Amino acid sequence: MPKMKTNSSAKKRFRLTGTGKIVRKNAYKSHILTKMSTKRKRNLGHTSLVSKADMGNVKRMLCIGK
Repeated sequence: MPKMKTNSSAKKRFRLTGTGKIVRKNAYKSHILTKMSTKRKRNLGHTSLVSKADMGNVKRMLCIGK
C-alpha cells in the first residue's frame, strides 16, 4: 500500500502544538480592513484552536493518527 499524502493546503494552514492540539489562524484578516475597528483587527491576529467537530477532518488531511 502506498504512503498517505498530506493535504498541501492543510499543512500551510494548520500546525500541531506540543500537546497535540491543532492551531489555526483567524479569518477576515486579508482585505477590506478599513471599516473594522482596530481592536477587532488586533484580536483577529491571534491564533485559535480548531474546534472539536473539525478536529477529525483536519487530522485526516494532515495524516495524523487518531
